[in-house]
Amino acid sequence: MAGKIAVVDYGMGNLRSVWQALVHVAGGRERVVLPAQGAMPDCMRELDARGLRQAVVDAARSKPFLGICIGLQMLFEHSEEGEVAGLGVFPGRVVRFPAEKMRAANGDRLKVPHMGWNEVIHTRSHPLWNDIDDGARFYFVHSYYVDPADRGCIAGTTDYGMPFTSVVAHDNIFALQCHPEKSAKAGLALLSNFMEWKP
Repeated sequence: MAGKIAVVDYGMGNLRSVWQALVHVAGGRERVVLPAQGAMPDCMRELDARGLRQAVVDAARSKPFLGICIGLQMLFEHSEEGEVAGLGVFPGRVVRFPAEKMRAANGDRLKVPHMGWNEVIHTRSHPLWNDIDDGARFYFVHSYYVDPADRGCIAGTTDYGMPFTSVVAHDNIFALQCHPEKSAKAGLALLSNFMEWKP
């Protein structure tokens, strides 16, 4: 029997590009992907409106689970963006990049949203990092980042005026702020690793 992939469709994700990337690396067992783009309050409202909140929380507790962009942020307890509650899978909050720290090494002002290619530094080993260089570049588009209460869940960091958590992992969950479906070779390698992952 062929494996199944559930990509959560609640009207707020970049489903087409995520789905095409997953089809490119298809295989493996049942797993769940939570993509999201836009604003956290809109994403949470749509998730609730479609009656998907509990299904997503249950999947995050039981199946190989990949959160992408706001799909990472939604896993936390609270977001400053709209002062909205998240799913509470991880303790911690989602915060905006502080304007006073948005400076490059040469002193130039950095723009928010953080948009474009940037390095992801592995803070610990994980099967989804297989064949991906430490410091590989991934594509980002975001103005907020996660601030986990439990630093042990951090699996990757990125520097944009300051170091911030860009990847978390715990048990069956791997979630990242960047977009692997838009991140060329490194992104496809990560999606392929997710398809083969047996947490």
